Amino acid sequence: MLWLLLACNGPAKESVDPGYTWKLPEGFPTPVVPDDNPMSDEKVELGRYLFYDVRLSGNQTQSCGSCHQPQYGFTDGKAHAEGSTGQIHRRSSMSVVNVGYFSGLTWASNVVKTLEAQALLPLFGETPVELGMAGLEEELFVRLRADADYPGMFAAAFPEEEDPINLDTITKAIGSFERSLISGGSPYDQLQYGGDPSAMTAEARRGMALFFSEDLECFHCHQGFAFTDSVQSESTTFEELLFHNTGLYNVDGAGAYPEIDQGLYDLTQEPSDMGRFRAPSLRNIAKTAPYMHDGSIATLDEVLDHYAAGGRTILEGENAGVGSSNPYKSEFVTGFTLTAEQRTDLLAFLNALTDEEFLTSPEVQDPF
Repeated sequence: MLWLLLACNGPAKESVDPGYTWKLPEGFPTPVVPDDNPMSDEKVELGRYLFYDVRLSGNQTQSCGSCHQPQYGFTDGKAHAEGSTGQIHRRSSMSVVNVGYFSGLTWASNVVKTLEAQALLPLFGETPVELGMAGLEEELFVRLRADADYPGMFAAAFPEEEDPINLDTITKAIGSFERSLISGGSPYDQLQYGGDPSAMTAEARRGMALFFSEDLECFHCHQGFAFTDSVQSESTTFEELLFHNTGLYNVDGAGAYPEIDQGLYDLTQEPSDMGRFRAPSLRNIAKTAPYMHDGSIATLDEVLDHYAAGGRTILEGENAGVGSSNPYKSEFVTGFTLTAEQRTDLLAFLNALTDEEFLTSPEVQDPF
């Protein structure tokens, strides 16, 4: 099939690309942009419309935005994503906030690395079905060409194209919009980069000290401006794409994860990749519950329990096992002890990573 072959927040500074002006929060580098898809205002706005348009699903019931909603930090609030045909997926929806900086996309792939290529997966993938457009490419073009606004918007975004409504331009516009989803105006940013000592409470500041301490080790996987360790930008010189086993499962006592989803191992078949997933960004983390790749932890408080124990213990059922003894577990998941006050402080810090101004900005909302 054709698709298989194609594979303003806080204190801001401006970085100029040809045809586009980035409004980057302080402390943020310029994202990497493919040479064949330079940014433009017209592409970003077209991409916003396409991102939220249900006509991009086979039965016209869902859009990209159905699983990536601003009020949930660009996730969907569900443990398992649900496709347009009602199929329940094995994983939860990842946030697309700051996705233009990520060196790898999805939970556990070392193959899909560009937003343009990734957009093809929900559109045409069949295992699982997401938007369900497989075999309906021409119908998609007919739908968009029949719209009163799209022909002019595509022509403005891709003036070099003789027939601008095509699969390549659709994915390029969506990728451009997603690269524009830059969040850096949280209370943490206002303190760290804006120098406002009143931006965070005393509890959150104490929690920040804990988060970045060697006692908890959180910052090793959730580091830097993006709060994740698989990041690229115009200033990086080499690719860093990392995956981690956090001891979430140990179903056979020898490190196995449930067969339905064994992380990077499903792609590589390397035993050491069992249960390894990409560390998600913690930005807006208070909005993105439930947590983990399978949504199996409901609250941030329970996430702290998991890491404090050095891995999750499941006492009964088909997934029973002691995650803390998983032989493939990351060296940074060693366990720790928190007092009641420290737990409150750490949760306050995680809540201080929420960027309400970005999440409610008209520029990222559903235009329909």
